[in-house]
Amino acid sequence: MAAMRRIGAPATKRAEQPPPQANAAGAFSGYASLFGVVDSGGDMVMAGAFARSLIKRGAQGVKMLWQHQAAEPIGMWTSIVEDSRGLKVEGRLDLSVARAREALSLMRKGAIDGLSIGFRTQRATTEKSSGVRRLEEVDLWEISIVTFPMLPQARIGAVKHNYSAAPSMETLVAKLARLRAQRAELEFAHALRRVSKSS
Repeated sequence: MAAMRRIGAPATKRAEQPPPQANAAGAFSGYASLFGVVDSGGDMVMAGAFARSLIKRGAQGVKMLWQHQAAEPIGMWTSIVEDSRGLKVEGRLDLSVARAREALSLMRKGAIDGLSIGFRTQRATTEKSSGVRRLEEVDLWEISIVTFPMLPQARIGAVKHNYSAAPSMETLVAKLARLRAQRAELEFAHALRRVSKSS
């Protein structure tokens, strides 16, 4: 949903959506990531970055979580594909799960409208001039429904203007966002360890 992250560290990236059009059965769709757009953490996902991971895992091998909480799966992804814009997803909330019913209610009211990817970086390069990190290959673990997006340009059915060169103040803000993302990554990794130990 950072330039200082080591390749291979787990990461999350968020893509904001307008209120997802979830139907009564809990089905919805959106974009979890956009290609060629710099997010507030200074990362840009490149076209094809998910290809190998999707071949390996398929949609059902990618978990649908609530707020990146490994202990809170709330449904299943039925389709995850790369198109010309980015990572297009379709999923269905499991309405036998209380948290999924809560999520559906919040999505319908527009209180929750973000999607966020959890992944491990496999290959990336950093532009020296801008500090932008180009994510060329990632191993996609999970996609979460989240409150706070890092990528406001991703929208259902529309894509706003791409990132333009940022002034130095925005660079500092991006660095702060990277530090926050790094902390979220560590918390997610610890949560995965706890779940694997308890299972």
